[in-house]
Amino acid sequence: MLKTNFLTFVKIFVLFISFSNGFAQKKVLLDNFFNNEISSQTNQAYHYLWDDKTYSGFSEFGEIFKQHGATLALLKNKPTCKTLKNVDIFIIVDPDHVKDAKTPNYMTQKTASTIARWVKGGGVLLLLTNDSSNCELAKFNLLSSQFGITYNLDLNHPELPGLDKNIRNFQSCAFSKLPNHFVFQGVSKIFLKEIASIICQKPAKSVLTENGKTFMAESTYGKGYVFAVGDPWLYNEYIDHALLPADFQNKQAAINLVKLLLSK
Repeated sequence: MLKTNFLTFVKIFVLFISFSNGFAQKKVLLDNFFNNEISSQTNQAYHYLWDDKTYSGFSEFGEIFKQHGATLALLKNKPTCKTLKNVDIFIIVDPDHVKDAKTPNYMTQKTASTIARWVKGGGVLLLLTNDSSNCELAKFNLLSSQFGITYNLDLNHPELPGLDKNIRNFQSCAFSKLPNHFVFQGVSKIFLKEIASIICQKPAKSVLTENGKTFMAESTYGKGYVFAVGDPWLYNEYIDHALLPADFQNKQAAINLVKLLLSK
């Protein structure tokens, strides 16, 4: 009896924490089908995954979602209506090309249409690609273009050499002219390097631009929402200050982005 009462209390407490953060508990699904890199050292999947605690992982990004009451899950198979059912947020990062996998799982029109229908019904989609030399974009545009977002096959914002060759020039990849957007509330500077630019058509809108190019975009599609960046951006290496100087605020932008996605 005491054990039953204790378990009931724990469940109520978890629900209270979820609602106290402003959101009912939501499920965040991370793709491991289009991004399915295998480490040559461990023969295990890695790179932008929830359980990867190295610089290449998404463990810190995942922690922010959990701190705001969300649950995390991983999708190793092709997205379908069944696998996306009961999912609130779906994240696709750095789709593989031949440098990443022997037989990459490319985006197809059928799968793009399936994901688009899920978004139209109220799903929230986060796209974090990469520059064209580090991921597959041409086929991936079958999906993003459904929402008015097309990734250019380019590379922008490279890290330039500094005066001291022994010190990284983080400032060369800084964005400091940030728009009045929820993601950048309380944020004065972020780090983003080697990014693919984006072309927006209705219903998509530019979020972050520089020198006439768009690097972040958003789109309201039916009852759903899409946020797109031309870079994985918020992986462990650059989400906080493991390497970044203290004046970069990627962590706060990540918190804002999580809140935005969970609010949709």
